[in-house]
Amino acid sequence: MPSVFRFPHAVRLAAAVACAAVVSLQPAAAEPLAPRNGFPTQPIRFVSPFPPGGGNDGTTRFVTTRLPDVTGQPAVVDNRGGAGGNIGAKAVADAKPDGYTLLTAQVSLMAVNPTLYGSAGFDPLKNFVPITQINAAPLVLVVAADSPLQSFADLVARTKAQPGSVSYATPGNGTLSHLVGVVLAKDSGIEMTHVPYKGAGPAITDLLGRQVDVLVTSTASVAGMLQNGKMRALAVTSPRRIGVFAKVPTLEELGLRNARFEDWYGFFAPAGTPPERVAYLHEALVRTLRMPEVTKLIVEGGSEVVANTPDAFAAQLRQDIERWSRVVKLSGAKVD
Repeated sequence: MPSVFRFPHAVRLAAAVACAAVVSLQPAAAEPLAPRNGFPTQPIRFVSPFPPGGGNDGTTRFVTTRLPDVTGQPAVVDNRGGAGGNIGAKAVADAKPDGYTLLTAQVSLMAVNPTLYGSAGFDPLKNFVPITQINAAPLVLVVAADSPLQSFADLVARTKAQPGSVSYATPGNGTLSHLVGVVLAKDSGIEMTHVPYKGAGPAITDLLGRQVDVLVTSTASVAGMLQNGKMRALAVTSPRRIGVFAKVPTLEELGLRNARFEDWYGFFAPAGTPPERVAYLHEALVRTLRMPEVTKLIVEGGSEVVANTPDAFAAQLRQDIERWSRVVKLSGAKVD
């Protein structure tokens, strides 16, 4: 069903692609990290607040597959989708702050949902402790390989000749993909009919089945589909060309001003987690992200590894909350 907002616009990695990729990793020469003050001594659970089949799930598994080489403890992925990620986020916010339950979150969840939803169920600044930002990635506009839309120019021409005649899918109402669509409509007159999904996985299925014309999502969600020739990318939203998207033009190169939009994934712990455990988790996760095999997968998916400090990640989060809450308010979008 088209979004009731009627805003044009549009974040994840096909589960099969992600799982195949992580399974194909060869053992890395990980540097083990000795436990500190009895931590950790049991499995660490990572809540991915979206269904399997998207970039949040896939990116989480890139890391959790290798993290045990560093910590000596299993790392378990717990998919808890629903309400644009709010259900999984609230579950972590309410979890015991002992370092054994973490959240993999992204811009749309932490910087958009608290303004978009009447009650998201959590406060990103009060209920969580940032650990490290995993990556920085653009969004991408893609079509099925057999689509008549051969280029971004074709898309612009069609939408201006027949406003609303082109449908575009996103991983859901209020995602960064959706808000980018709102901005494109306001600034460039690219008016499409929004079709929100519950995650990138089902949106990808319908794009390939030609149920929708365009998909706006994270580069990680569709990198594999571009590699195997099932999709064609029309444009990316970053100022850089990365990985399998190196030949895809950026929106700024195509003449759109103020069209730099970057998504990110990152790890968070519940507020109240002991600082020494946050420090341990930060060091362990950064070591994992800097393993050549993990870095390679993230870069090939169209992202750049960040692996910053908790303070730097907290500053990035505050900046994004300020920016995207303003866009949500300007758009008038609201989800009850």
